[in-house]
Amino acid sequence: MAIKIIDPGFNVTVQDFGRPKFQHLGVPVSGAIAPTLLRLANALVSNAGYEAGLEIRLMGPTFEVLCDSLRIALVGTSTPLEIIDGDITFQPANQSIKLKKGQIVKIGNVSDSGTTYLAFEGGFDLPKTYDSMSTYVRAGIGGYKGRPLLAGDVVPLKTNSATDRGELKLNDAWFLEENGPLRVILGPQDDYFSSNSIATFFDSKYSVTTEADRMGIRLDGPKLEHSKGYNIVSDGIVTGAIQVPGTGQPIMLLADHQTTGGYPKLGTVISADISRLGLLCPGTEITFQQITVEAAEQILVEQELKIHTAIGNFRPADPWLDHQALYNENLISGFM
Repeated sequence: MAIKIIDPGFNVTVQDFGRPKFQHLGVPVSGAIAPTLLRLANALVSNAGYEAGLEIRLMGPTFEVLCDSLRIALVGTSTPLEIIDGDITFQPANQSIKLKKGQIVKIGNVSDSGTTYLAFEGGFDLPKTYDSMSTYVRAGIGGYKGRPLLAGDVVPLKTNSATDRGELKLNDAWFLEENGPLRVILGPQDDYFSSNSIATFFDSKYSVTTEADRMGIRLDGPKLEHSKGYNIVSDGIVTGAIQVPGTGQPIMLLADHQTTGGYPKLGTVISADISRLGLLCPGTEITFQQITVEAAEQILVEQELKIHTAIGNFRPADPWLDHQALYNENLISGFM
């Protein structure tokens, strides 16, 4: 009941929805940086939404199926999966796929999206640390031995066989097409910036730099001037917080952010837009829009409805034509 990693890809980690209850102990939340995608991937393989999956950025892993059968779903990219079983078959992303023992799955370059998730029916059979399987590499906790996957790892699964059902696919990849300004609620230290700086922030374009990881994304754009200095007494930080250090260039904090920080925070990206942060790639230009807490709450309600509707409207996936099985049959004029 496992998969064996042949090629680990780039910095692939096990992530679920993190550790939100332990920040008072100095433990970062961690978890999926694009949680909407992980929820959809889990739904395609009939998992609970909070089940852990593999978080993939830039380059995915290659692995061998060691159990009798296995159902997977890759969500967040348009790149097909390569299934190797004597022959090579390509299967689309954003749908469930049933595999058998001995097959090799290769997930290549997924750079069309900043983050992609691979869900496994039943999930991983791994211990939890602080009530989560999420990998926090800086502390070496969670996931598989507290680190990204490496070649030769044998990652245990909870089930040995996939359930007997048809495969499902998403109606459309709307989550890859969301655009427009990232919506922000001002504060809690917006008073550390002049009104001109705040106006500049919302009126300007910023680009995602190469200094981006699971902890945060550094932006490049018009410099923001502090009106009361750039140091504060360290206070709590949430995912999506926008810190502005002495450089005047904003930093958007992601799932592995520190629990406290001493730079003023101009605002916070709303919960409904957090998954969009996880999809950003270096060089992408973004803008921001100020909204109210009440508007943010309504947008989150609407997003939840959209996710539930998407899950309720899964369609049957196109049948997978097993070429090897056909080659083993005696085919004459199209009849067996």
